[in-house]
Amino acid sequence: MSRPIRATIDLAALRHNFGVARRRVGAGRLWAVVKANAYGHGLERAVAALADLADGFALIETERAIALRQAGLDAPILMLEGFYAAAELPEFIRHRLIPVLHRPDQVRDLLAAGWPADLPVYLKIDSGMHRLGFDAAGLRQAFHALAGRAPAVLMTHFADADGPRGVDWQLERFASMTAGMEAPRSLANSAALLRYSNVADRIGDWARPGIMLYGGSPYPDQTGAAALDLRPVMTLESEILAVQEIAAGESVGYGCSFTAERPLRIGVVACGYADGYPRHAPTGTPALVAGLRTRTLGRVSMDKLCVDLSGLPAKVGAGGTVTLWGRAGDAVLAADEVATAAGTISYELFCALAPRVPVQEIR
Repeated sequence: MSRPIRATIDLAALRHNFGVARRRVGAGRLWAVVKANAYGHGLERAVAALADLADGFALIETERAIALRQAGLDAPILMLEGFYAAAELPEFIRHRLIPVLHRPDQVRDLLAAGWPADLPVYLKIDSGMHRLGFDAAGLRQAFHALAGRAPAVLMTHFADADGPRGVDWQLERFASMTAGMEAPRSLANSAALLRYSNVADRIGDWARPGIMLYGGSPYPDQTGAAALDLRPVMTLESEILAVQEIAAGESVGYGCSFTAERPLRIGVVACGYADGYPRHAPTGTPALVAGLRTRTLGRVSMDKLCVDLSGLPAKVGAGGTVTLWGRAGDAVLAADEVATAAGTISYELFCALAPRVPVQEIR
């Protein structure tokens, strides 16, 4: 028998969530963002599940993009961080990878490499995120240098589409910086796409949904995934290894960070931070045991964590199923809720899934 922890990837839910994005984009087109191993869900399986739905796929890892081409994918592939060195350009050309350019030297290198005139490039504009992107002067130089040499798409990334500032302040800068430039736009991430449905000047010609595809809300403190009609794609579950009965005044786990105020029945679960569960998740982080809601107790250790069985039926014991996030029959524990309790975001939970956790897929 293998260790009982497992992750399940629901590909029907992935396709459903993509359909939500499709309905919100209006006449625009959609890049399915599959970077970071499709947010921990498995690049190849995600691409295969969305191959007949997505207009293209966006990632950052050059070697993974080439592997997709070698596996037969002929859909457009957008490289969100562009190329990292000029030496990569022959491979970009050979495999028809679309780079996001964000520095003047990248434009010079690309043109010097004999870039095909029919292969687009994206120009990333720093409209306020202040990570990667051209300023106004650099953008104009790049846009004019590419004129007649390669089709350009103008792109920016929203810093607070899920927050109180929204996107208008960046769109004003974007409009000013791109005045007079006739080119398609790529604007919306998941947050903007869900917040500004079918509003072309906020969505652009090419939207880039990411977290919503995997069933996470980009603003869980405001609107949960279920309210956005998003379904969980990843379920992480394990089993109870043993049951402990402890008295009032007894502690649980490393550091004795939790002390019982009354007698408790505790389940010891085969899941820890080496499996990708957040070590910093505090007592009270929600979990489902046999589909019933309960809480974690004490500090998460490398291979185990503890859950409170006190309010659950007495028959729940060793061998009982524990859902750390995702679906348990008709019950759902959103990864966003677990992440919020742990002071992080669902993106991190998904991406942190450890290689030692077996993964199975359902369709």
